[in-house]
Amino acid sequence: MKFILLACFSFNSIIYTGVIDKIYSKVYNDKNRRCYIMKNDYGELIRKIRQFVGISQNELADYMGVSFATVNRWENGHVIPVKSAQERLFVFCMEKHVPLINYLEERIDTIAKELSLPSDRILLYHGSKRGLEGCIAPKSRKHCDFGAGFYMGTQPDQPLTLICDFPKSKFYLVSVSLKNIKTIDVPADLEWAMLVAYHRGKMENIKGTEFYEHYHTLAENCDMVIGCIANDKMFQVLDDFFIGNITDVALIKSLAALELGRQYVAITQKGCDAIRVECEISISHLEKRYLQTLSEENRAKGISLANDICKANRRTGKYFDEILEEVEKG
Repeated sequence: MKFILLACFSFNSIIYTGVIDKIYSKVYNDKNRRCYIMKNDYGELIRKIRQFVGISQNELADYMGVSFATVNRWENGHVIPVKSAQERLFVFCMEKHVPLINYLEERIDTIAKELSLPSDRILLYHGSKRGLEGCIAPKSRKHCDFGAGFYMGTQPDQPLTLICDFPKSKFYLVSVSLKNIKTIDVPADLEWAMLVAYHRGKMENIKGTEFYEHYHTLAENCDMVIGCIANDKMFQVLDDFFIGNITDVALIKSLAALELGRQYVAITQKGCDAIRVECEISISHLEKRYLQTLSEENRAKGISLANDICKANRRTGKYFDEILEEVEKG
């Protein structure tokens, strides 16, 4: 007798069911909206790690302190390594300089190419600290870059590093249609930095001024804000600007140098209703540990970049507090 394993889960308050096949489970609701949940492909990851290093299953088993049969079961996908074993694998990968991020990006890219989205839909990436439940809504913290909203990026790295510290986090491929919704595209310059400053509560001492009101109403009547994303490298540079370590000129040059990805932020329910979850991809503990290291490295690079640009532009431009002081003085 042949058994078929079914998966059942819910997105946007809709129940989906489907048949798990070789690569992923493909499932549909009554409106033929697709959604995929990736099968466990941990075995393939371990095989790639072992082949990159150039060792046998026996040799990997000796390093891990387990039997050959255990490693064989891992690679065949019969069992997932426990958390302590994944920690050991993480140390092994760091020692051998295994490019785990490349394998993760390849996995994401493979499933993205299978989606075959309609021409009016844009493929984006979203990370959730606890996973999506119920309807998509603009309910992130109000002090995020563009205020409370549902955040998506054009590149997978930022949402991945955003969620890597959380054990129940989930990573999603989503799509959005901009038909019939109002958008605002914020340029990657001082306007973007000041809008972020407003939403992070850095302008409260000039509340009531025309300058403050400009950013307070900038996205008024819009459903979605589009602009560059403050990734791990830019996050540190932006903080340095807000606390007075670098000038606006240094900040703008940093924006150009970092070649940042873009983020789409649905700030109204209408904007959220234009979003569709296409795929949920499981991120292993091993991959999250690697992403934590990558995030730390990127922040260090951001500090180094800010220091270099600051030295080159020490007497050029204005500091954040100087800009606000001029606003206060009128």
